[in-house]
Amino acid sequence: MIKTDRRGFIKSALVFGTLPLLANAESKDIDSKKDILKFIHITDSHMDLSDDDSIEAIENMVELVNKDYKDLDFVLFGGDNFNNNVVGNKDALKFKELIDKLHCSAYSVRGNKESNPKPNDSINLNEFKKIFMSSKELKVDGKDWLLKIKGYNILGLDSCIDGKNNGEYTKETITFAKKTLENGKPTVILNHHPYTNYWKGTDEKDIHKYVLNNTDEVQKELFGYKNLILTLSGHKHIDSITKINNIQIIVTRGFIRPLDLDQYPMRYIELDNEKINERLIYTT
Repeated sequence: MIKTDRRGFIKSALVFGTLPLLANAESKDIDSKKDILKFIHITDSHMDLSDDDSIEAIENMVELVNKDYKDLDFVLFGGDNFNNNVVGNKDALKFKELIDKLHCSAYSVRGNKESNPKPNDSINLNEFKKIFMSSKELKVDGKDWLLKIKGYNILGLDSCIDGKNNGEYTKETITFAKKTLENGKPTVILNHHPYTNYWKGTDEKDIHKYVLNNTDEVQKELFGYKNLILTLSGHKHIDSITKINNIQIIVTRGFIRPLDLDQYPMRYIELDNEKINERLIYTT
């Protein structure tokens, strides 16, 4: 067998023109690894300044993510992040202080708690936008935002009706989402209210409260886009994974509903083009 040292290999590669191919192959592999998007979805954490356990749960989540998920691109918070039930903005600022300790970026949409302030001088939409939607990488349109990262669209859509527990998409939100989807990039939608009665409820008031009220319109307008690959919602606190038009429809179990005293649920997700890998994980 003829032995070839590294210098000899490179020399022969230059002669026969194989080195550029090898370099391109290696570069392609590196690029493909970089294109894998990794993030965590957390919804309905209901952090409350009157409940020390709820604050400690967020602190434990941050510790876990920083320790065990060091290669995340970001964390998504899907609404009802804090209960918005104190005078002023102390709970909003406390929640922001905690999630800012994550090693990666954190992006949030409102839930009915943030949009139904009690007392009346709790934060409103404009204050929520100032605190949670001011990142320079976000394109903000009205009460919605877009993050473009690694060839993906991440759409944060506000499904809330101020002062109400039920939700719907405004015409402006639908238009913003359609305009984004038209760029053809794989797209993820983050919002609070789920699109279906996946828990098979029979109480019409309950369904009205939890299912996006204009879901038929939204599905008609948005769910026909082939590049919409994933939606992430919450609100009902019950976990669900289904499909609509080949779109993965995920409702993540409420963070506030631990399996055990210190095991708060969230969802780890990897996107590799249109391939979706996901699993529930827990703080411990």
